[in-house]
Amino acid sequence: MLKTTDPDSELKLIDFGLSKRFLQEETHLHSLVGTPYYIPPEVLKGDYTMKCDVWSLGVSMYILLCRYPPFNGEDNKKIFHNVVNSDPNFSDK
Repeated sequence: MLKTTDPDSELKLIDFGLSKRFLQEETHLHSLVGTPYYIPPEVLKGDYTMKCDVWSLGVSMYILLCRYPPFNGEDNKKIFHNVVNSDPNFSDK
């Protein structure tokens, strides 16, 4: 989210509604939560730690650089399948 409409506006991260405070570094979580394009394979498999946030950050950076997500699909089920089973989509451009 941009703070203002100015071209040099600050970029702000939002949507921490599903966030959780980790009391131990290796705490394992099992809930299937998140936005389809950003969900790491570990979350889809049902066993993950805070390290999976690096995946979501990587997807965000990929979208900022390429202007499209690394995994596509016609619906959430296909997106999830591609996240777990496919390589990222890198165009020649």
